[in-house]
Amino acid sequence: MKYHGRALFFILFLATLSHAQDTSGIIHIDSIPAQGILLDKGWKFHRGDNPEYAKPGYDDRAWQLVNPASGVHDSLMQKPKSGMGDSLSQMLKSGICWFRIHFFADSTVNHPLALIINQSGASELYLNGNLLAHFGQLSSNPGKIRAYDPWGKPVLLPLNGGGKLVLAVRYILQPNVSYSALSPDGNLVLKIRISTLESGIEQYSQQFSSGLSVLEIFRVGVFFILAILHLAFYLFYPTQKANLYFFLFALFMFFYCITGIRMLVHTVEYKFYYYNLTMDLGDLGFLFMLTALYSLFGKKRGWVFWALTTLTIIGVLLNAYTHVWGEFISQVILPNIIDLEIARIAFKSVRAKKRGGWIILAGAIGFLIFVMASIFAAIFGFYNKIIIAHFQFINLTFNLANLSIPIATSIYLGLDFAFTNRALKQKLSEVEDLSKKSIAQEQEKQNILATQNETLERQVNDRTAALSQSLKELNDTQAQLIQQEKMASLGELTAGIAHEIQNPLNFINNFSEVNKELIGELNNEIESSNFNQVKSIARDIEANEDKIINHGKRADAIVKGMLLHSRTGAGEKVPTDINAILDECLKISYHNMRTKDKSFEVQIHTDFDQSLGKFSFVPQDLVRVFVNLFNNAFYAVAEKKKSESDGYTPSVSVSTVKVGEFVTITVEDNGNGIPGKVIDKIFQPFFTTKPTGHGTGLGLSLSYDIIRAHGGNKG
Repeated sequence: MKYHGRALFFILFLATLSHAQDTSGIIHIDSIPAQGILLDKGWKFHRGDNPEYAKPGYDDRAWQLVNPASGVHDSLMQKPKSGMGDSLSQMLKSGICWFRIHFFADSTVNHPLALIINQSGASELYLNGNLLAHFGQLSSNPGKIRAYDPWGKPVLLPLNGGGKLVLAVRYILQPNVSYSALSPDGNLVLKIRISTLESGIEQYSQQFSSGLSVLEIFRVGVFFILAILHLAFYLFYPTQKANLYFFLFALFMFFYCITGIRMLVHTVEYKFYYYNLTMDLGDLGFLFMLTALYSLFGKKRGWVFWALTTLTIIGVLLNAYTHVWGEFISQVILPNIIDLEIARIAFKSVRAKKRGGWIILAGAIGFLIFVMASIFAAIFGFYNKIIIAHFQFINLTFNLANLSIPIATSIYLGLDFAFTNRALKQKLSEVEDLSKKSIAQEQEKQNILATQNETLERQVNDRTAALSQSLKELNDTQAQLIQQEKMASLGELTAGIAHEIQNPLNFINNFSEVNKELIGELNNEIESSNFNQVKSIARDIEANEDKIINHGKRADAIVKGMLLHSRTGAGEKVPTDINAILDECLKISYHNMRTKDKSFEVQIHTDFDQSLGKFSFVPQDLVRVFVNLFNNAFYAVAEKKKSESDGYTPSVSVSTVKVGEFVTITVEDNGNGIPGKVIDKIFQPFFTTKPTGHGTGLGLSLSYDIIRAHGGNKG
């Protein structure tokens, strides 16, 4: 079922061969039917090597009758009385041997004729003592023998006006060659068919061109695209293991189809390995598809799954060591049981009302329909002797059957990926709503802070006499303002993080839409058989998927960083990568500044000491310190840019260096700087050089307290 359709073609073709008349041991040729004349009777066999055996006058009446047009392992020596004897393969192992056949051609046969030859050894063909052709290399030295199968290559048969003809074949099997039961020709010893030269050339050309049919190339392309697509799905969303298993299935089937495109192997010693590799790839591929469906539907791998796994391993081993049972398991038992198990899983998922289960069931039903159509077409063609036309239909239904379940599974996994993407967009919307609320709260708190500052100034002027009471109120207000400053910092962090996540998600959405359009174009180009354009579009899809993965990882890193900074309790110190926090805070502060001023541009220089390792800090506190420092630096260069000429380029530099048990963090900018007369006041609470409404005067004060709490000091 999974095997290449050519095997079915050979079976049907051989079944319809006509035989010529056999009178007194001489084949009589008076006409050539369309399918040719198979020479499977009248052959005589003799061991040994003598050039006289090629001459037409040699007396071969004592030779034994054989039928060489059978498999190496099942041909039997025919004897005149008993009809059976020793295995022909045993007789052939003795070295070079000869086959001879006599036939008579009427003078009315005036079409150019040809010998159509298939074999499992090396041979030389003589007609009336004259060498016609040779295939492979014959030698008395076993190491120099090379068996060669011409696969029906036509050899011109000169009749020279007709009459009695003798065809002699000098023949030998190559030692130590394994014969695969998976070979489409059945490892025939020597099969010769007489046909018209025109028909022989046409059939030989069609035999090899059919190996590159549009359907097979289409199947290769489908599996290649499925492999790339589901590898991208898995890399973007590793939690869904079904994409990994389906990628392995598509990869194995891609190589299975590549080897299956050219199943005709001339060098006989390579046939065994080539055909077994092809079948093993197919068996392992379908086992991975079954594994993908088990994972997809969350089904436990019970005894059925492990029995099929064991059967696959047995089939692979038997293919390597036997000639019949491995083929029977690999071609008949295993694929059909796996497909039935897939259909059973799909049916149960539909009954359980699992999302998308009907898609897999539809693929399984399609598989059964196409397989039955292929079988009925083969039976109809066999009994009506209509081979070529039905072979095209059988090939079509065969390919459609092989693609039904994989395409249905891929559609299901694609929908599952779409559902995941939709959930991610919903989470993004929730983050945006939280960000908006946080910003609104920050604005409200800034207004409250401004009002309270005015109230404090009025109270200081109006209640000088009540200094003790005012001091107590000031302390209470200070505690409230510190909490508000922390909330303001949280708002800025949230806004920056939301902006950071928005960018990669925009890329993901945009490239996903582009890929959807490209897939539509890909289907159109496939229908037009424009495979160069198909490859180009596939490369574009692959490039877009790489960008989607890259930006998805970027969003994932941002979320993980945010969780890392917020997962610990208040005041709990954990090993922290200072360089990573500095880099994240730089991005957050920069995007926050850009949110306020779209024209803001600055050159950022970093020089991080990569040998720092990790230090024990409270990550949330470090984030507040670094964001405050970077906000002040960006504010300073932005204010200078407003007053300077166009020759000024804002610049902010950040560096780290390890000094003994400590780490030194330096933040520099080329802004206006701090006036010397106020340099001693910058760490005092409520002191600020910013205009009213642009600063609380608590940022550096809180930062200084946090650094001191971690055992550090100001530089």
